Amino acid sequence: MDLKTATAIRRLRLVSAPEAISFLLLLVCSVLKRTTDFNAVPVMGAVHGALFVLYVIFWADAWNRAKWSLKTAALYFVLSVLPAGGFFAEHRLRRETEDAVIASRARKEGVVGA
Repeated sequence: MDLKTATAIRRLRLVSAPEAISFLLLLVCSVLKRTTDFNAVPVMGAVHGALFVLYVIFWADAWNRAKWSLKTAALYFVLSVLPAGGFFAEHRLRRETEDAVIASRARKEGVVGA
């Protein structure tokens, strides 16, 4: 994995958890708006919207650079629209990056011929 691909995946990974948190907070704010006088939906909606746009931009960049299959790219997109899906995306992306680093080091040291 080259540096630009690793950077694209890292950006996606770093924005996925905050995007999931903002989604869950937006859901809580929506319930509170209906049950109390507390209305933070406009603020949380804007925060979540901005994080979601960043996620989609970083997702498209990572898909392009990592040459993911359509199935893998669709999985990461679907995870972005599910409550708490960003946490699963972050976990999978971290594991994918760590595996790529291990494979790269093994190739440099001549341990594997991959």
